[in-house]
Amino acid sequence: MARAEANDYLRYLEDERQLSRHTIAAYRRDLADLSEFLGGYYGSADWEWTDVDRLAVRAFLSQLTMAALKKRTIARKLSAVRSFFRFLQREGVVAANPARQVRAPRQGRALPGYLTQREMSQLFEIAAQSGSRQGWRGARDWALIELMYTAGLRLSEAHSLDLADVDVEAGRVKVHGKGRKERIVPIGGHAMIALGAYGQERSQEFGTPASSDPLFVSDRGGRLSRRQIQRIVTRFIGLVADETGLSTHSVRHSFATHLLDEGADLMAIKELLGHSSLSTTQMYAHTSRERLRRVYRVAHPRS
Repeated sequence: MARAEANDYLRYLEDERQLSRHTIAAYRRDLADLSEFLGGYYGSADWEWTDVDRLAVRAFLSQLTMAALKKRTIARKLSAVRSFFRFLQREGVVAANPARQVRAPRQGRALPGYLTQREMSQLFEIAAQSGSRQGWRGARDWALIELMYTAGLRLSEAHSLDLADVDVEAGRVKVHGKGRKERIVPIGGHAMIALGAYGQERSQEFGTPASSDPLFVSDRGGRLSRRQIQRIVTRFIGLVADETGLSTHSVRHSFATHLLDEGADLMAIKELLGHSSLSTTQMYAHTSRERLRRVYRVAHPRS
């Protein structure tokens, strides 16, 4: 993008807010889309950010809607525009934020897909068998799935873990979440067993690792890529669940839903997941079918 202000903003996101490269790339695309639109909207390449008003931002959203983009995508692009103009306002480039009062399209919140507790048990049984029969790779896959579930990890969080992040004696893991936020999450007993088996197999294959080495490694001993993690986890999910639309993130959703099923407090789940807002965590209250059935059976006088 040629405009200096946009480049300054992207550097701000990287240096000061320390957002991930994937998030910054998304912001770069969103601002590029906005710049391209504004060139056509004003009929010239000589427009300035001070020219942009609320009508221009609303016209940009209208174009995105006509292009049949999903409401979630449109809302994300509007959020990027708002954030960018907040930055310009702080820097004194514009007097006001033209996107501040522009409303995003209303969208229904999709409930996250998850596996039942029975399906997760079957998944772990298969993974444990793989761990005992398929050498270090099987042990790695078993440990990966156990840790993602026991700690409610995002794919990116599992990918970024180093050996030093796992405290075996204390039974906990330091997770590097969104926006470089860190949280400490307990590790369950089953995951500890799987991690121990993986550690032994890995040492036999690659030798004793350093604490700074990645936790989950590929055949060459380097960090397991995000795509490789996706393939491993979705392969196991496909062996136990018939529902379509399940993904690596469904393990995290299952973690939260099962905690809620067993009576965990939403605030505690929020901290374990690393959510900034409780409203994000509250979606899991709608997916906890077993908990609703149990409450109904206990509380309803005619159940």
